[in-house]
Amino acid sequence: MSKKRVYEVAKEYNRSIKEVIDLLSKQNIKVTNFSGVDEQMEQIIARTFAHEVRSTQKDDHIKVEGTQHNTSGNMHHQDNKNHGFTKAVETKEKNTSVTLHQGQGVKQEKTHYSDHRQASEKEHLKKQSKGVSDKVHVSDKPNDRHSKINGTHGKGENKRTKIFAKTQDMLGKNDNKKKKNPNGRNGQGGARPHTLLSNVLNKGKHKNNKNQKTFHMTQEGNNATQQKKNYPTEIAIPETIIVKDFAERLGRDVGEVIKKLLLGGIMATINQEIDFETASLIADEFGVTVTAEEAPADPTEIEEIEDAPETLQIRPPVVTIMGHVDHGKTSLLDAIRQSNVTSHEAGGITQHIGAYQVRYNGKKIVFMDTPGHEAFTAMRARGAQVTDIAVLVVAADDGVMPQTIESINHAKSAGVPIIVAINKMDKEGANPDHVMQQLTEYGLVSEAWGGDTIMVPVSAHKKMGLDELLENILVLAEVSELKANPNRPAQGVVIEAKLDKGRGPVASVLVQKGTLHVGDTIIVGPCFGKVRAMNSERGERVKKAEPSIPVEILGLNDVPEAGDILNVTDEKTARSVAEKRMEKKRTSALRANAKVTLDDLFNQIQQGELKELPIIIKGDVQGSVEALSQSLLGIKSDEVRIAIVHAGVGAISESDIMLASASNALVIGFNVRPDAAARKAAEHENVDMRMYRVIYDALNDVESAIKGMLEKKYEEHIVGRAEVRKVISTPKVIVGGSYVKEGKITSSSKVRLIRNGIVAYEGEIDGLRRFKDDVKEVAAGYECGITLDKYRDIKEGDEIEAYEMVEIAPE
Repeated sequence: MSKKRVYEVAKEYNRSIKEVIDLLSKQNIKVTNFSGVDEQMEQIIARTFAHEVRSTQKDDHIKVEGTQHNTSGNMHHQDNKNHGFTKAVETKEKNTSVTLHQGQGVKQEKTHYSDHRQASEKEHLKKQSKGVSDKVHVSDKPNDRHSKINGTHGKGENKRTKIFAKTQDMLGKNDNKKKKNPNGRNGQGGARPHTLLSNVLNKGKHKNNKNQKTFHMTQEGNNATQQKKNYPTEIAIPETIIVKDFAERLGRDVGEVIKKLLLGGIMATINQEIDFETASLIADEFGVTVTAEEAPADPTEIEEIEDAPETLQIRPPVVTIMGHVDHGKTSLLDAIRQSNVTSHEAGGITQHIGAYQVRYNGKKIVFMDTPGHEAFTAMRARGAQVTDIAVLVVAADDGVMPQTIESINHAKSAGVPIIVAINKMDKEGANPDHVMQQLTEYGLVSEAWGGDTIMVPVSAHKKMGLDELLENILVLAEVSELKANPNRPAQGVVIEAKLDKGRGPVASVLVQKGTLHVGDTIIVGPCFGKVRAMNSERGERVKKAEPSIPVEILGLNDVPEAGDILNVTDEKTARSVAEKRMEKKRTSALRANAKVTLDDLFNQIQQGELKELPIIIKGDVQGSVEALSQSLLGIKSDEVRIAIVHAGVGAISESDIMLASASNALVIGFNVRPDAAARKAAEHENVDMRMYRVIYDALNDVESAIKGMLEKKYEEHIVGRAEVRKVISTPKVIVGGSYVKEGKITSSSKVRLIRNGIVAYEGEIDGLRRFKDDVKEVAAGYECGITLDKYRDIKEGDEIEAYEMVEIAPE
């Protein structure tokens, strides 16, 4: 038996729900309207409220006893009036089929009707009302009455007898002068006895068939009513469901469901959606079990094949080399390749396909020959996980640099283990301990210092420590248990893709599961086709490619994107799914991909879509970046947690935008500006960038967005950009001889002067001239002279960016 709910107990004790909840709260018991009430809670409620209920129940008990006494008195009077009736009529629980005494009574009744047929109706009614009870034994069961009507002898008289007996039974019930509707065809509350009997007797023998049909229909109606009450005991519903549909599945009236919702404190209409949890609680009120309905399969997805553990075999690890510029990434790759290329491979022509493999101690290692940020961001943003191990290259004489930190953040965000290669150990001034000390600040602690990060000193120039590095890669791969099933349809990921004039669409693919064969029908993102040819990294034709093997394939109908998943399937499925994906892609292009922005941050938090706010911070100096990071992390909120994905010094670059797209992060710039490539990438990826000159403005905007109080009134529009090519000094002003590169420069625009990606000045134009004339605007492709208001430090190479603040209409 299910527990009572709080609102039910409140109703039982004639108390409001709030009173019951407050009472339990005083006992340190937190409940809601729908919470179940256990034995302890019910005892607490009973001790407080039961005295009023007892007094009410006592009065009701007295009334019930009085009613029972009157009823028994009436029954006793009826027994005295109809002598012998108690010997013939049994109670409902003991009633069975018609007895021999009943049969004799029916016979006597027949004779009685024959002898007095010519008597007046009035006398006949009086005699029948007095004497019929001790001649007829009536069964209360409708089926028993109906079964006796079908006798072979005296059908009409038997029928009349049964109807008469039923009427007499109703008369007995009406002795206490209570007016009740007997629910018969002619029965009405408070009808006189002689009228009821007249209606029965006047039907006559010729209407026996009609009467019989009427009883049969009534019985069928009762059965139908019972069938309607067969409600379902278990239903399946989706994650959200409309109240109307939910009521239909329960087999209940919508009003009943809405009433239960209101009792639980939920205001809902017939077309409103309720979640699975709420629907489960309401269904429990009706005694119905709820299960989750399976979501329909996505027509754009290929069904994933689960591999049995016994089918998995060890595969080569896929390694990406990352690090700062000029720390020796390319040199290290070349040194590894030259040291581990066999004589047979040395004669081949190396094809650049984005990845290559080497052999060490008889085992293969696949190296990704792509920039680190592309390997992690562009592919991870599309749901692909390619890299198994990341090798972080750090120069021993230079230490940790900005791109080194960026690489660490990329690898950590992707959840990939890191091996640190401390390069340039052959140089003077190499200090590996200093590098190890710096890396501890970013969570990379060497095994020699009690941590879990492998750090190997190497020299690409003198080929020192390469064997130890490769050995550690194989050990980490063995610990990671990298396995795949080669005996299944292939699945892989696109590393690079291009359109070749002679060969058509060409895609470099890394096989991850199964084995890819020439002639296989494949689907890659929105593209499909048949593998016409496969080339290895050495340009050799191959017939198959096993897991972790990179190959170049031909035969697709279009150029896929890096990170697209490759699947082998039949031609019909490939064509159908590719068309649906293309349609979905067009729809997504029309409806821009919704990234997290400060404007809709509060809405996403309220809808439960956002539990964490990732932020990327770029600033002009390290002190500002650290101060802004700490201040943002200090913002406390129960709904969302702030996470700093990456923080660095310098202008906002394209790699920052790609990381923000992959992590769904917000980019905050402090006294810095994005470069041209970053601006285009931000527009393409729909990444929200915010630029600030005061830390408190950034903090207030983020805090206000979290609390839902951000009021966006103005939006910055870039009008144009100009490059200072010559500086002209005059006694009064400094004129920047500039060339307008894009857009236009207007005399009324606000401007900012950007030097090496950092904002050096922000203000207004004091004068705009073309030749010797003052002009209002200068279009792209023309030269002009620009003077800035109260600013003279203009240098060649500076970029002047003109912008205007446009008011946003309220939604």
